[in-house]
Amino acid sequence: MGQKIRPTGFRTGIMVDWQSSWYAAKADFADLLLEDAKIRKYIKKKFARSGVSRIRIERTREKVVVHIHSAKVGVIIGKKGAEIEKLTKQLEDLTHRKMEIKTFEVNRPETDPQIVAEDIAIQLEKRASFRRTIKQAIERAMENGAKGVKVQLSGRLGGSEMARQETSMLGSIPLSTLRAKVEYGFTEAATAQGNIGIKVWCNNGDYLNKDEPEPPPAPGRSDRGRGRGRRGPRLG
Repeated sequence: MGQKIRPTGFRTGIMVDWQSSWYAAKADFADLLLEDAKIRKYIKKKFARSGVSRIRIERTREKVVVHIHSAKVGVIIGKKGAEIEKLTKQLEDLTHRKMEIKTFEVNRPETDPQIVAEDIAIQLEKRASFRRTIKQAIERAMENGAKGVKVQLSGRLGGSEMARQETSMLGSIPLSTLRAKVEYGFTEAATAQGNIGIKVWCNNGDYLNKDEPEPPPAPGRSDRGRGRGRRGPRLG
């Protein structure tokens, strides 16, 4: 059996911060956790396929601050901020708390796994070829600086009678390396034959300082793997 784990959960608290930042008494914890889930579900439903990457929630005594990271910030803000004001009012009615919404633009949406997964879902819902869609998404991500991309589709691909799984990968995806910035995204494409699950992993480099010079190779090991007869001096 494969021992698989979500890369985001694996790195949370070590290399990645929590998606919800607040403290609560034991009696209130479950209610606030469900409230966070309701807020995320509502925003995802309202701005479905609008390039929402992730939603972070912070709580203080006075209000709830929601950070929305999206590739299409203009859609969320609306004309003269009309949409964001409407969303704030709707969330206040939903939670009965004072809300504040902050939007952040995703600089490279081509390498954000959640946005890539939703883009693939849009193409599949338009009856595009799943193999061509996967290939184009992977190539775009690699061209925009990703170190590795992996896409996995599950369901009735191409309208076939039997559900199956298709996986495509390019570059390096070191899932067990905590310092590697491996991010994960998931969504479902609602096709006429049924839902297709879409999983995307993106390796966007290293969490540690990129400006640090690489350490020099160990003496006598720099040519290892390139051919025999070129080892360093033998000691002892």
